[in-house]
Amino acid sequence: MVAKLIDGKSFAVQIRSEIATQVKVLLDSKGIKPGLAVILVGEDPASQVYVRSKGKQTIEVGMSSYEYKLDRHVSEGDLLGLIEKLNSDEKVNGILCQLPLPDHLNSDLVINSINPEKDVDGFHISNVGLLATGQKSMVPCTPLGCLMMLRSELGDLSGKNAVIIGRSNIVGKPMAHLLIKDSCTVTIAHSRTKNIEELCRSADILVAAVGRPEMVKANWIKEGAVVIDVGINRVEVDPEISSKGYKIVGDVDFESAKSKAGFITPVPGGVGPMTIACLLANTLTACCRKNGLPEPDGLTA
Repeated sequence: MVAKLIDGKSFAVQIRSEIATQVKVLLDSKGIKPGLAVILVGEDPASQVYVRSKGKQTIEVGMSSYEYKLDRHVSEGDLLGLIEKLNSDEKVNGILCQLPLPDHLNSDLVINSINPEKDVDGFHISNVGLLATGQKSMVPCTPLGCLMMLRSELGDLSGKNAVIIGRSNIVGKPMAHLLIKDSCTVTIAHSRTKNIEELCRSADILVAAVGRPEMVKANWIKEGAVVIDVGINRVEVDPEISSKGYKIVGDVDFESAKSKAGFITPVPGGVGPMTIACLLANTLTACCRKNGLPEPDGLTA
């Protein structure tokens, strides 16, 4: 048995195409153009690349893109002032402050200063609480992308046993809430979990989001299970293998796991590309909600 590859790149292209179509309809019929504002503090190279990609894809789907690049020494007051300005800007439907922030800035304070209705990252405490209680919220992008892929491959998730390895606020916990909402039986495993291998073997759906390179081996996986690998880990390799001196791997030992799983996401090229696509989906959703319009088809939880 060889697992079917869940191609996140192709899936993300499809999602962005659907978003572009719905944005065009919104603009043509209502004269409304969704807008996404991204704030970057400092000059972290990885964050700069990510922000550029977000801006490019925002424009490609027909939305307005607003970028604010601030000095890494910006005061907390000035950053909060910018967010307050964006909260009041009618052209802006989504606000994202790129993490991590410099140490002198309180990330929780910054995130919770964003209008929850414009919090397209889904990190505001109000959205966290709404999601946890099964109410309408903005959903974190990575778990939303995982859910979309699961629904696409399996259809109805009702009754499936799901195990999530990792209990972070960004992936593990919101992923659990989403799967519970779709009527899965959910277990969250973590560093203190006993008999974790045996627990994982019970899963119809296994989501690895723990940040440990190739931790999940084939013998952890139930025959035919769906394996979603959220991990992105840089491991050193011989320069003869890669001129960079490292390679990117997931939390799952892909080569062994693909012979046991029914479906599996690769790293890179699996969950990663879905994150920006879902950020754009959330921006469109926020725009529709603000204007009292139906939410976009197939792009919400």
